[in-house]
Amino acid sequence: MNKIVKIVIALIICLSVGYSASLVTRPSVESWYPTIEKPVFNPPNWIFLPVWTILYIFMAVAAGLVWDKIKEQTEEVKKALLFFIIQLILNAIWSYLFFGLKNPMLALVEIVLLWLMIYETYLKFIKINKTAGYLLIPYLAWVGFATVLNASIWWLNK
Repeated sequence: MNKIVKIVIALIICLSVGYSASLVTRPSVESWYPTIEKPVFNPPNWIFLPVWTILYIFMAVAAGLVWDKIKEQTEEVKKALLFFIIQLILNAIWSYLFFGLKNPMLALVEIVLLWLMIYETYLKFIKINKTAGYLLIPYLAWVGFATVLNASIWWLNK
């Protein structure tokens, strides 16, 4: 399998995770989310779809680039991709906790774990392929911002 096919497979997986999370997010964005207190720095709702789409694309390209090194660095790549899969699962779980269960506190605990897992994935990716590591930096930054936003929402609504 060549690099492009690996990136396309990773892209399908990442976008599928994003889409599945949106299924639980969308109804709450229309009903529950407008009713809760949000901080002044809360972005407008329309910004989330393009930002997450770009982040999922970056994540997929990063995963594909790392996966492409499986023959040269088998054990390192397997471990890095395991961390990637775990963070991707945590990514989806956050939407279910925050928007599905409408539980900002539980989502806050989980998003901290998510950020730590993304950081570990970044550390593993950068050792295998520098570009793959760099592609995770915007994701780390956005989830860092989302953590502050989540904490603020929890604080304002506790």
